[in-house]
Amino acid sequence: MKTVLITGCSSGYGLETARHFLAKGWNVIATMRTPQPDILPNHDRLRVLALDVTSAQSIAAALDAAGPIDALVNNAGIGVIGALEATPMSKTRQVFETNTFGVIAMTQAVVPQFRERTSGVIVNVTSSATLTPMPLASVYTASKMAIEGFTGSLEHELRAFNVRVKLVEPGYGPTTRFSRNTDLRLEDVIPEPYAPFAQPILTAFAQPALVTTEADVAEAVWRAANDESGQLRFPAGPDAVALVRG
Repeated sequence: MKTVLITGCSSGYGLETARHFLAKGWNVIATMRTPQPDILPNHDRLRVLALDVTSAQSIAAALDAAGPIDALVNNAGIGVIGALEATPMSKTRQVFETNTFGVIAMTQAVVPQFRERTSGVIVNVTSSATLTPMPLASVYTASKMAIEGFTGSLEHELRAFNVRVKLVEPGYGPTTRFSRNTDLRLEDVIPEPYAPFAQPILTAFAQPALVTTEADVAEAVWRAANDESGQLRFPAGPDAVALVRG
């Protein structure tokens, strides 16, 4: 029976992915900054562990408690929208600490056990913002584009050890906490000179033609984790698939 460790399971894609792998018969280690065991089923194949991907000590403690794993799903992330001009550098660094450096640190910590066993899979969850330029998302896109490049390169170097590396690229999920997991007020990151440009974009965000659900992403992560074809990228959700198809 295989074991998956998933980061960022307190809500959204991570929470649904944990449920999906559990339903498929895997052992699941669901991690989150502040453990909330009651949001997941009470099951002997499920463990909930504390993990802050921006802390080396937290990563080491979580992996020690987890024991050997077969798959790592780097899902934890934070969102930010707004004009670059008004986005504080402190927020930019915070986004990169979780979305970029947190993914790299988790991956680096897990690679040795996969390499030694010559098996394992790493699935990095990015965003459809990497598939086409999107306005008011420059910092967020940069943090995710970095992981796209990181993952593609890493796939080459781990292939020799039979370790698979995958990307899942979710579309826009309005039911997730993406727009709520920030301490910045929208009016602060969209200054008055940007208002005429930003308003129709924000209106479009509120009425998307296609959306991605948590179930779409959970299924894409499942397919990526079990894929042995060599496919690197897995768009998740009809809007992300449409971008790939052009």
